Amino acid sequence: MGKFLTKTGKDGQHYFNLVATNGQVILSGEGYTTASAMNNGIESVKKNAPQDARYDREESKNGKFYFNLKATNGQVIGKSQMYESATSRDNGIESVKKNAPEAPVVEEE
Repeated sequence: MGKFLTKTGKDGQHYFNLVATNGQVILSGEGYTTASAMNNGIESVKKNAPQDARYDREESKNGKFYFNLKATNGQVIGKSQMYESATSRDNGIESVKKNAPEAPVVEEE
């Protein structure tokens, strides 16, 4: 099972990454000013991840593929890494759908 890794950046912001069982980052959150706000962001990812309609499937100007996960209000709550193909990106989405809802939250050391 995947997990949410959290950390406080040098800028004092709070960040999370959803990491698959193989250790690869599959979704990254934005910087949050408080740990509480970050935890709310994680809960929003858990709630919205299973819903296919919440994913924007995108292609960057350099031909790489990525996705954004959006909350009910349309705000982006997580961004993927860049993928070489649309198929890889879609596999990344499926991994988020599978891992996020039950993923524990672990603070990075």
